[in-house]
Amino acid sequence: MTDSRGKYLVFFFYPLDFTFVCPTEIIAFSDRIEEFRAINTEVVGCSVDSVFTHLAWINTPRKEGGLGRLKYPLLSDLNHQIAKDYGVLLENEGHTLRGLFIIDDKGTLRQITMNDLPVGRSVDETLRLVQAFQYTDKHGEVCPAGWKPGKETIIPDPTEKKNYFAKQTEGEDEEEKK
Repeated sequence: MTDSRGKYLVFFFYPLDFTFVCPTEIIAFSDRIEEFRAINTEVVGCSVDSVFTHLAWINTPRKEGGLGRLKYPLLSDLNHQIAKDYGVLLENEGHTLRGLFIIDDKGTLRQITMNDLPVGRSVDETLRLVQAFQYTDKHGEVCPAGWKPGKETIIPDPTEKKNYFAKQTEGEDEEEKK
């Protein structure tokens, strides 16, 4: 993962190749990889399957549950060491949870998401989180819940924050009087 130095990294684990929810996530990230690269972010997937299983899955057409051509790498963690190191291994089952890690351009872990097996992750939310972390890094302001690029941020100061909250509550006093 040293190739991602100086860039943000979205590193995610998925349980197993040739399953059900996994291809939907992997394909969704691949189809939107250019949006991540446009903001200096790489994406890497990882499972406990072998390189050969990954290759077979990539060579299986999407209409048959395969991945087709991917635009980012899938790592093989056949000995489960990476999954153990990241705390996502379900040892009794021999595979991982849906762990997702956002690591910044300095190598600092910024976000962890852990999904149970039956529910896939949101590419939109992952992209939004990377954009929010990058915004805060650059501008020193903080991003409120649901923030998206171009929306209001908060200056992290006890006095200055009031400007944000005043804008959010404009008109509420009149409504309360009615």
